[in-house]
Amino acid sequence: MKPIFLAWIVGFCTLSMGSAAQAFDYQDALKVLDKNKGTTATPAGATGAGVGSLTSTEMTSGLKEALGRGVEVAVAQLGQKDGFFGNDALKIPLPPTLQKAEKVMRAVGMGKQADDLVLSMNRAAEAAVPEAKTLLMNAVKDMSVEDAKGILTGGETSATDFFRKKTEATLTKRFLPIVKTNTDKSDLAQQYNSYVGMASKFGVSKKGQATVEEYVTQQSLDRLYKVVGEQERAIRANPLQSGSNLLQKVFGAVKK
Repeated sequence: MKPIFLAWIVGFCTLSMGSAAQAFDYQDALKVLDKNKGTTATPAGATGAGVGSLTSTEMTSGLKEALGRGVEVAVAQLGQKDGFFGNDALKIPLPPTLQKAEKVMRAVGMGKQADDLVLSMNRAAEAAVPEAKTLLMNAVKDMSVEDAKGILTGGETSATDFFRKKTEATLTKRFLPIVKTNTDKSDLAQQYNSYVGMASKFGVSKKGQATVEEYVTQQSLDRLYKVVGEQERAIRANPLQSGSNLLQKVFGAVKK
């Protein structure tokens, strides 16, 4: 480890970078009910007749089943060794500040430290994901009839978007200590957190320059909801392939 040189690298990037982290804007998936007609507002492409044929129980049960499937798939896929690290589309890269310095680090013989940090971040995410299952499944069970009415005819991931709003804050608190336990094993992570902390004290830390554990937690949740959303999108696009009579009926009605 070359702490003095690393201090220069991280300090330089901390001062020079703008906001590098992604800004997550989550669309509110709830649709207001048409006050005049007392029916759920229906977007282009869906007909009131199809959705109107469903009972409240069918709507809520269908959405709960779809989300439940998404949760099961996401946790099983991500909450195992290489669930993140072994998938290029889901692998968590170095924090933005260190990404900017990565070429320099490798040029001065710090490539192994960078690789070790990437591995520890992804292993931390894989360790944290199983903690999400119980909370996510409870949120599915708590979906109300009014929630279901607005979500059903929303966008292709409207249920997942609504779901995220209900669970993300709590999951962040659950993930952070698990992630920190794993990332603290990396000397580079500790160095990075130290310099970001100093930058913050002197008022030069910029938006997006979170600690490693905060960064990994946010990246983990983003990918978790992404996989849940992919499952919802697939069911909406082709309910006949779901193998469920209920999902075929509910999402088939939306497509009519």
